[in-house]
Amino acid sequence: MFKKLTMNEEEINKVMEIWKNATIKAHNFIPEEYWLNNYKDVKEKYIPMAETYVYLEQGEIQGFISVIGGEYIGALFVDVECQGNGIGTKLMDYVKDIYPMLTLAVYKENYKSVEFYKKVGFIVENEKINEETTGTEYTMRFHK
Repeated sequence: MFKKLTMNEEEINKVMEIWKNATIKAHNFIPEEYWLNNYKDVKEKYIPMAETYVYLEQGEIQGFISVIGGEYIGALFVDVECQGNGIGTKLMDYVKDIYPMLTLAVYKENYKSVEFYKKVGFIVENEKINEETTGTEYTMRFHK
């Protein structure tokens, strides 16, 4: 089941727990401290500015996707204990039904995610260096 994040403290804390654990796991090529240092910004700035949709199973949030400005996917994360069960695909399909065009940035070294985004219909538009991490990122786009 899907629902829009209501921004209550319990939901936000669960979303942030998923974000922290999954982002550290997916980005093992970037020091963990970078993500921990950005936790507060994600929680207090980026999550509130986005339209965030959560995937629930038996009332528990198992993953989420955040869309900023009606187009940019700022986050797509699944609880590390629930990965590999199709939740990411379900979240992506859900927002693809709502938004006609979507863009995102993904680290080139995050091979699993790059392949996932290609599988769900995104194409690489360009490649650039992330100034904060010096990692190479792809900009990817999906059109209906």
